[in-house]
Amino acid sequence: MNIASFDPSSLNPREATRRRNCLITLIVLIAGPAVLVMADLHWRTGYDAWKVIHLLLFTVLFGLVALGAAQTLIGFFLRRRGGDACQITNSLTPKDGERVVTARTAIVMPVCNEEVGRVIEGLRVMYESVQRTRKLPACDFFLLSDSNDPNHWIAEEAGWLALTQSLGAQGRIFYRKRRGGINKKSGNLADFCRRWGSHYRYMVVLDADSIMSGDAIVRLVQLMEKNPRVGIVQGVPQLVNGETVLARLQQFASRLYGPVSAAGLNYWQLSEANYWGHNAIIRLGPFIRHCALPELPGDGPFGGRIMSHDYVEAALMRRAGWEVWLATAMEGNYEECPGNVIEFAQRDRRWLQGNLQHARLVAAQGFHTVNRVHFALGILAYLASPLWFAFLFVSAVIAYRFGTTGVTLRPVHSFAEYAGWSYHTQVMSLALFTFGMLFLPKALALFSLRGRKDEVAAFGGWGDLLGGVFLETFIFTLLAPVLMLFHTKFIVLTVCRQKISWGKQRRGRAGESGLGETFSAHWGHTLIGLIGWKVVGGIDSTLAFWMSPIFAGLICSIPLSYFTGSLDVGLALRREGLLKIPEESQPQPILEELAAALSVRRRGPSPGLELAENYGLLQAVLDPYVNAVHVSLLRAKDDLPRASEERFESLRATLLREGPAALTPADRLALLMDVHSMNTLHDEVWASPTSHLAEWWQRALQHYAIMAPVPETAFSINPREGRQRS
Repeated sequence: MNIASFDPSSLNPREATRRRNCLITLIVLIAGPAVLVMADLHWRTGYDAWKVIHLLLFTVLFGLVALGAAQTLIGFFLRRRGGDACQITNSLTPKDGERVVTARTAIVMPVCNEEVGRVIEGLRVMYESVQRTRKLPACDFFLLSDSNDPNHWIAEEAGWLALTQSLGAQGRIFYRKRRGGINKKSGNLADFCRRWGSHYRYMVVLDADSIMSGDAIVRLVQLMEKNPRVGIVQGVPQLVNGETVLARLQQFASRLYGPVSAAGLNYWQLSEANYWGHNAIIRLGPFIRHCALPELPGDGPFGGRIMSHDYVEAALMRRAGWEVWLATAMEGNYEECPGNVIEFAQRDRRWLQGNLQHARLVAAQGFHTVNRVHFALGILAYLASPLWFAFLFVSAVIAYRFGTTGVTLRPVHSFAEYAGWSYHTQVMSLALFTFGMLFLPKALALFSLRGRKDEVAAFGGWGDLLGGVFLETFIFTLLAPVLMLFHTKFIVLTVCRQKISWGKQRRGRAGESGLGETFSAHWGHTLIGLIGWKVVGGIDSTLAFWMSPIFAGLICSIPLSYFTGSLDVGLALRREGLLKIPEESQPQPILEELAAALSVRRRGPSPGLELAENYGLLQAVLDPYVNAVHVSLLRAKDDLPRASEERFESLRATLLREGPAALTPADRLALLMDVHSMNTLHDEVWASPTSHLAEWWQRALQHYAIMAPVPETAFSINPREGRQRS
């Protein structure tokens, strides 16, 4: 097959079946011998209920290890021979890549209480990058807000207005704030589809931390235009902009191991790929018709609205006959990652509960078998943690029973007899084989770089590359048991029907670890590690030796978590060139533009602590531009009940006389949502003598006079000019 002219519509279903059978065969060849050796070990000491459970746990867990190893092996051989012919990106010819696309495309970014500066500057650099391509003239950008924090809400409105003015992008960049954040991100996108979806052929979905170059966005649209039976194309974003140690470890591992793994993933998924919820393009017509999310029967956490919507939407799209592909070979596609272990675990808790809901969909009617596999693997990705915990516990119980009951080995009547293996040789061989399969993806990723001098140089050379692999392997080996206990705890809480909130993720510099929160999150892990080490050491010193990395990670969890969440250490590693990724040694223009813009923002003045807590309210009331924009985006109500009018009047009076602290957050939010109140407050603050206003408002007026002296306001200076002045 000619790689340069792949046509997804001509893909023979037998080819997909052959590939999946090949993967399954490879998994069996890897996992089968290990399971047989474990079964033989238990046979030699006599089976009981504990050993049956132990063997079942080992079979499931080693099957997952074998899947990762098999997928990586396939990806390695594909890359070594020049790539996979069956890639959606190969459907574009050079002529297609130069073509101007006139299809109307919406580029949407749902946000909820995110860092506004990062969001606005991200939109800025992406908009300018798309404009520079001159290949997608009919595209619009949408900032879709579910923010319920007044500071974020007002800052988004002000930032959006400043952005459109500075770029001359009126009518091209839109802002919408929902009054109620029903169904979180999926509800946000559904609301967009209901209101504006019929005006666009495609929708490029971003996260608040997504960055895509104009060329990458255009390429996604060209792929959809070239392949009319494709409903979703999911890009594979690279992790970038990591500053803490953990963030840099994640982006290094993703950049080094990711391409091999993604090649193996695409090998068996083909047109039944998954959708990850961001950095993807969607064909809106079929998405609107077929991908409305069902509400699961019963209450949460397993019932109600679906939390992890992306897997389900991909399955619904495929059920309707539309293809879903993974675009593995596409540059200019980036996202960011959590900065510390606690943020990493909290994000996993949200994903965990959403994935566990999918257990009710595995057997649902009409879904493709591969989509059912996606659901099952998503569940097992988190269920593996309590299974590993149970495996370790049962191992300790078996060792205890072995030592206290005086079990003698049975005569050998198995393959071990012909191999000349003793019992201890079998144990050692199985342990080494397991470790080999766990670390095989890392070794294959390094071997895949042989002969690719430019790629090795982009990582800093073989010395830095090997040093980074050693550091990443060492730290993540210690963090693995910590995450295992986090996931186990989250699953227990979910099974106990404890719901979770879907809060914002602390990104960038805000993701640095705090000593207090680190101790609070990990003291239990330390205690479990100390007790486990003492108990297992008393049972069997050999078993304690094999489990020592687990106990070491738990015992050292507090300093380890604090260290990996350190911004200073992470920046020092970057200065030394350790954990370097190609995007740092060969900076991409869009990433450099974003970094420069954020650097200017971070050097800017900020309000004092007293004003910062309610700075959004300050802007919405005092600044005539912000007030006008905010009011224009609200829905005016014709008539309010008399009781509501009296309540708002009382709240306004309290706010002016006593300041924002005298009102509850709900009351402040209610005022911000009321058109009449915002107009009245603006007039009264500027018209009233300062002696009639609370001291907070007097300080706010002084701050505003300094920040925006007449006649200039925050919006009368082009941000480009502001950068030049600074």
